[in-house]
Amino acid sequence: MRVSHLNFNHLYYFWHVCKEGSVVGAAQALYLTPQTITGQIKALEERLGGKLFKRQGRGLVPSELGQLIFRYADKMFMLSQEMLDIVNYSRESNLLFDVGVADALSKQLVSRILETAVIDNEQIHLRCFESTHELLLEQLSQHKLDMILSDCPVDSSQQEGLFSVKLGECNMSFFCSHPLPEKPFPECLEERKLLIPGRRYMLGRHLLTWIRNKNLQVEILGEFDDAALMKAFGLNYNAIFVAPSLYTDETFAHSNIEEIGMLDTVKEEYYAIFAERMIQHPAVQRVCNTDFSELFNGDKKSVVDP
Repeated sequence: MRVSHLNFNHLYYFWHVCKEGSVVGAAQALYLTPQTITGQIKALEERLGGKLFKRQGRGLVPSELGQLIFRYADKMFMLSQEMLDIVNYSRESNLLFDVGVADALSKQLVSRILETAVIDNEQIHLRCFESTHELLLEQLSQHKLDMILSDCPVDSSQQEGLFSVKLGECNMSFFCSHPLPEKPFPECLEERKLLIPGRRYMLGRHLLTWIRNKNLQVEILGEFDDAALMKAFGLNYNAIFVAPSLYTDETFAHSNIEEIGMLDTVKEEYYAIFAERMIQHPAVQRVCNTDFSELFNGDKKSVVDP
């Protein structure tokens, strides 16, 4: 087969059918009719000399030939998207920077981290999106995000082309409103209902392990993926909740909320995750090269520029 004779439009339509799982889905994504997609696929099959799909129930799945072609097509079109991203970054007067934020992270700390991405003499258009770690990784791999802030890293050996940099970690404490529990910490956690981060997140899983290791008989009222919602619910429901220890001196300094105990072994970690194509992005470089140690230790004037 001579590559010069391969119609890459046909290959692109085939790639979309595989990604969407159906001709109808691909047609909707490409704003074409299903008949047009079907005709293009048939032309590609004639060129390659074999069937690219087979029926499975009501849907289509790639044949053995189709799987082979898809692996190469996927690399080709993902690389082409990377190329366009890099070209667009160099040409845009406003440098677009799409960041995904794991919803379990402290918004107060995340906002301080993102401050380093924006500087006065550079026109950056920052767009932030919240979701779960898993969904954000999927969007990052699909070139829909430039960087992720999350509570756990990626395994580069398992997720090729993705890298993570640890930005820091912060101590976590239990808080509640007055009147405070009577027992000392950590036994006081048994006196009121408890709000914790969702166990889908690293912090939630570590916290449950800590509770078991302390042999505490706590009543968990709720698990929250969103840290801000957990804090708001705790304030209104008179429940014990978990938040970064630095909130003691900042967020809760002028309220009736008080720290009742700090976790001795459990910390919340913060990671920047990005694709290889983003290594040279100036905002990613600033975030990854900034020393955030004082921020995570609770110093208000905490960000040390690289």
